[in-house]
Amino acid sequence: MKTRYLVAMIVTLSASATAFAAGDGEALFNKNKCSTCHKLDKKTIGPTLKEISAKYAGDKDAPARLEKKVRTGGSDVWGTVPMPRTPVAVSDEEIKIMVAWMLSHK
Repeated sequence: MKTRYLVAMIVTLSASATAFAAGDGEALFNKNKCSTCHKLDKKTIGPTLKEISAKYAGDKDAPARLEKKVRTGGSDVWGTVPMPRTPVAVSDEEIKIMVAWMLSHK
C-alpha cells in the first residue's frame, strides 16, 4: 500500500514540475540571455518575438525547426548577424519550453 502512495506522489510531483516548467518560458528565456538579442516588440540584434511568432504562425513544423535552430545557431534567416549556438548546459527540454513561449506572442 505504501508503495502505491509513493508511486502516485512521484507521478504527481513530476507532472507538477513539468507544468511549472511549461509556464516558465520567459524566466528560461531571460536566464539563458536570449533577451540580450531578442525583445518582445523592439528590434535589437535579432528579430522580435512578435516577428518570430508571426512568421511561423500556422506552421505545425515550426517548433521543431526553431528548437533545432536555437540549439545549433546559424545565420541568413533574419539577416547576416549569426545567432550563436546554445550552450550544452541548456537542456533540450528548456529549449522546447522557450520556443513554445516565443511562438505564443501574437
